[in-house]
Amino acid sequence: MAGAIVKYGIIGVGMMGREHLLNLYHLRTEGVAVVAIADPHLPSQQLALDLAHSFSWPLKVFSGHQELLDSGLCDVLVVSTPNMTHHRILMDIINHSKPHHVLVEKPLCTTVSHCKEVVHAARKRPDILVQVGLEYRYMPPVAKLIEIVKGGNLGRVRMVAIREHRFPFLVKVNNWNRFNINSGGTLVEKCCHFFDLMRLFVGANPVRVMASGAIDVNHKDEIYDGKVPDIIDNAYVIVEFDNGSRGMLDLCMFAEGSKNEQEISVVGDIGKGEAFVPESVVRFGAREAGRDGVQTLKAEDPRIKYDGLHHGSSYLEHLNFLSAIRAKGEKAPSVDLQDGLISVAIGVAAQLSIENGRFVTIEEVMDGLKS
Repeated sequence: MAGAIVKYGIIGVGMMGREHLLNLYHLRTEGVAVVAIADPHLPSQQLALDLAHSFSWPLKVFSGHQELLDSGLCDVLVVSTPNMTHHRILMDIINHSKPHHVLVEKPLCTTVSHCKEVVHAARKRPDILVQVGLEYRYMPPVAKLIEIVKGGNLGRVRMVAIREHRFPFLVKVNNWNRFNINSGGTLVEKCCHFFDLMRLFVGANPVRVMASGAIDVNHKDEIYDGKVPDIIDNAYVIVEFDNGSRGMLDLCMFAEGSKNEQEISVVGDIGKGEAFVPESVVRFGAREAGRDGVQTLKAEDPRIKYDGLHHGSSYLEHLNFLSAIRAKGEKAPSVDLQDGLISVAIGVAAQLSIENGRFVTIEEVMDGLKS
């Protein structure tokens, strides 16, 4: 595939699917082209066609993913459908006779059991690469903080605190994201990103989770098919890891009056680092140097040609996955299925903790991490 045009298909062309289309267009000089889309929702189809037409990319349109698979048109598939559809679509892709590499949007699936099924099935297909869309790793300030941590500047990481104060969930096709049964719950749907980052910063696996959350402000006056949304809009989550480190998430989805949407703090035994998004600022300092020794950096990545909805991280995610694809098996995806599985398991444990009012172990939700 090196040197040849890599042909992409996008399954699900709602808001995020069209965002992938735009990112891939900005990667056209890297030898990629989107040649097909699949979506049963006609308005989404038309919006994607209009977008592709604006930059002269002809698209073959399918109403379902199976038709796209059977067409044989694509080398790589992007799955950006509603969360509850990921499992069936991924299993169909993995079990198809023609190998297709896959970038699947987060969360991998809405349940741990479905994630594990995908992991097991994918192990039987070494000819397929699957990357999970946990792209917050690639946001320039977050990537810089990861580099600082991995470089040993903070010493042994003991605490990670992530605050996301933001706007409510956006309106999606048929309002699928208003209900836990479809999304997996807020702490799976939205916060798998942050649980993934915690695990990355501490370099360890989660052991148990304690959470408190509720529906306090958003969506309380909404009704769909006679049902009121049940997705929480704020929570605190504590995650304990097997090396003794701890992570804490502070989520509020009615906090539009915030300068930054995400604020990340990582504290080790010799220093502390912070990242701010979208301000794109990173600060870090050593204990012995004190406040006067804190350095402030503006985080930028010159590779980014399109910022999009996620500050260039989706562009870098695609660039990274394309590199793995072209390496023909010599390079693994940077965010693999196990990363996707564990990020969902932490979210599921947090949702259960809120329901049951107690710590929930990761073993409870996934029968150990050796899946």
